[in-house]
Amino acid sequence: MYIAKTDSWYLERIIWLVAGIMTGLSALLTWLHSPYWLILTGLISINLLIFAFTGFCIMANILFKIGFKSRIQ
Repeated sequence: MYIAKTDSWYLERIIWLVAGIMTGLSALLTWLHSPYWLILTGLISINLLIFAFTGFCIMANILFKIGFKSRIQ
């Protein structure tokens, strides 16, 4: 069984946090406001797939420039 380390807020962990918050927010806004918010869910999915296949992540670059460090170095 794989369990990620939770002793600090490193870059990879924050990326999963942001993706989870944005997906949950999209679902909530879809339920409360309009089904067009599912477009946001689709964009999050596309970003996760791009990262999986290419290793490029816009959010990771933003967080890195802010000062968060990767645990995988």
